[in-house]
Amino acid sequence: MAKTVINIGITEKDRKKIADGLSRMLADTYTLYLKTHNFHWNVTGPMFQTLHLMFMGQYTEAWNAVDLVAERIRTLGYPAPGSYKEFASLTSIKESSGVPSAKEMIKQLVEGQETVARTAREVLPIAEKAGDQPTVDLLSARMEVHEKNAWMLRSLLED
Repeated sequence: MAKTVINIGITEKDRKKIADGLSRMLADTYTLYLKTHNFHWNVTGPMFQTLHLMFMGQYTEAWNAVDLVAERIRTLGYPAPGSYKEFASLTSIKESSGVPSAKEMIKQLVEGQETVARTAREVLPIAEKAGDQPTVDLLSARMEVHEKNAWMLRSLLED
């Protein structure tokens, strides 16, 4: 079966570079989703209610975002990664072991949110150079969400 030619005004080479970057973004987002959901389930302490609800809002938003990122990869003509093995090899977010304290959960989620923002920022110039405005828009929106989430989490660590 012949491969269908994609002619959207972005070269195949550029589409591949963008899709590779978005695959890292997808892996980071999914890994952060999983970590945040885990912390939602396992958080304890005096800030339980606040953190439980905040984590739920953040993991729900991340869950919805993975679909947007994966569909953009598919739009560019490449398969989206979709297994734990693929995500583990692509993500920059460190796994958590055991059940950390609430404060440590917050610190890890700040780092995770910042990591996803950095990954998006790394892919952005590649998409800009290729004239891939939909990906630029997606990455800009994702950076805004992750930077805001990181700020909100960081504010919980201040006295």
